Amino acid sequence: MKTCYFQGTFNPPHNGHLLIAEFVLKNTEYKEVVFVPAYKPPHKSLKETNPFHRLNMTKLLTENKEGLSVSDIEFQREEPSYTYETVKNIAKDERPAIIIGDDAFDKIETWYKTEELKKIVDFILLPRENGCSEEKLKNLEEKGYNYRRLNMPFVDISSTQIRNLIEKNLPTDGLIPEKIRRYADENNLYKHADR
Repeated sequence: MKTCYFQGTFNPPHNGHLLIAEFVLKNTEYKEVVFVPAYKPPHKSLKETNPFHRLNMTKLLTENKEGLSVSDIEFQREEPSYTYETVKNIAKDERPAIIIGDDAFDKIETWYKTEELKKIVDFILLPRENGCSEEKLKNLEEKGYNYRRLNMPFVDISSTQIRNLIEKNLPTDGLIPEKIRRYADENNLYKHADR
């Protein structure tokens, strides 16, 4: 089965993430999207108690959604979550794809073991504000980065926006499923300095 992986901090996971995964399933040959929450993202600082809450909320997001699942592989290693290491360990017998914003793809050459990474994965690019230019995309393709751009409308939902709303005890209707908001409230997430 052709699988693609959707990595992120998912802090918290939201309806935008769900729309992206469902769009990939409907508009590509991939039959499964596996969410891979980062245990310790190398480029972001997160509170140490947060990782398992993020994993649990991501499981809630994908619960009962056909073709969507969650991997805790990065939690098994408990070290910085580098894409190359994750893909090498998770995808043994196939050439998988990674869902990535074209803004992140713009910096792909700075990623850990990027030369090795481009040999083992394809990239599914999603539109972002201030994303990769056409010239840069062509340049990356010439360097051996195999990608496909999805013509998906920009989803204007951010985890930062949701954290701010929860901190102020404001509604998050339409941004995250009610069960994730309930989980965040029950576990006192995103109140005060827990960001």
